Amino acid sequence: MADKKARLTVDGLDEAIELPVYSGTEGPDVIDVRPLTGKGLFTYDPGFVSTAACESKITYIDGDLGILLHGGYPIEQLADKSDYLEVCYLLLNGELPTEAQKKEFIHIIKNHTMVHEQMSHFFNGFRRDAHPMAIMVACVGALSAFYHDSLDINDAHHREVCAFRLIAKMPTLAAMSYKYSIGQPFMYPRNDLGYAENFLHMMFGTPCEEYKPNPVLAKAMDRIFVLHADHEQNASTSTVRLAGSSGANPFACISSGIAALWGPAHGGANEAVLTMLEEIGDEAMIPEFVARAKDPEDPFRLMGFGHRVYRNFDPRAKVMKATCDQVLKELGVENEPLLKIAKRLEQIALEDPYFVERKLYPNVDFYSGIILKAIGIPTSMFTVIFALSRTIGWISHWSEFHSSPNRIGRPRQLYTGPKKRNYPLL
Repeated sequence: MADKKARLTVDGLDEAIELPVYSGTEGPDVIDVRPLTGKGLFTYDPGFVSTAACESKITYIDGDLGILLHGGYPIEQLADKSDYLEVCYLLLNGELPTEAQKKEFIHIIKNHTMVHEQMSHFFNGFRRDAHPMAIMVACVGALSAFYHDSLDINDAHHREVCAFRLIAKMPTLAAMSYKYSIGQPFMYPRNDLGYAENFLHMMFGTPCEEYKPNPVLAKAMDRIFVLHADHEQNASTSTVRLAGSSGANPFACISSGIAALWGPAHGGANEAVLTMLEEIGDEAMIPEFVARAKDPEDPFRLMGFGHRVYRNFDPRAKVMKATCDQVLKELGVENEPLLKIAKRLEQIALEDPYFVERKLYPNVDFYSGIILKAIGIPTSMFTVIFALSRTIGWISHWSEFHSSPNRIGRPRQLYTGPKKRNYPLL
């Protein structure tokens, strides 16, 4: 029920249009513009930046105050006290699990980590230099050809099984895409390892000898997963919801999210950070590039600083910075050339009045890129790891969409083409 009413006066209409106004538990009020269609009007909002396209209970962001909440819990608390699979449970169910529920959830995920053996044959059809994201788009969509026993989107149990399978199998497929690119054999998952440990095992292990994941690196990887788990109605999540509104199966919907995430304006930010560091190349070149970043006539941008949503600071960045420092210390790579450039840029951004006044602080992508580089993960895999992390957010929003009355998405347009005209006579 609407809390308030808004009235819109339009030239040419005899009376004002009454529009319901709704209030959420957090955030600004929203005006229900659906009554406008009955008057022959649409709203115009390119990019949907001023439009609430859905109602959701999963994640809340206040970009001005630097707040990110999952199920009401601040991301800083979840990153400090929780772990990725517990956050997965929270996003799926709206509440943190009890000890027994968490144990059962972890058991289920661990027992779904293998993919159908025939999936391995898919990889032989790709070139060895294929981008891992291209492989992920194809293979995740292809899962529906192997797991068609749970594709009834109207069945809550089927939706749950699909969620379990996707959470469990994404690390396996991600690691397979990496192993294929370097010509190494695929490593089967190990159910005795934690979620992040298992991913590192499948990434860096070989059949020649046992791989023992470094606990500091495993913790860092788990935090990267947590901090990228969900981010409200971003481009890829909105894509998953829109694809889901057509009734498409969940694997196809998640594949569409991966495709959207692949865009450099969305999921490629931490990869762009490393590209920028490589372009700078040497600490002595930093002043020149900082000057270019300040020059409004120069198209060069410092990647990994500021955020479109967070106008103050990225709440995930503080957690990621501490993790970054731990990883660099553990690996003893503080003097590695690219990482030295990164640390110097970080210092400048936190001290230089130009960046401080504009609140261009290092964001989560800046630090996660440095961590992944230090661990030894190639830049081509950065967005794949983002997709792995974000799968829980995508499937949670997809499931939420199908858990309540819904309708197919159908955005409108402002048509500016030719008016109706007759086909010319020959």
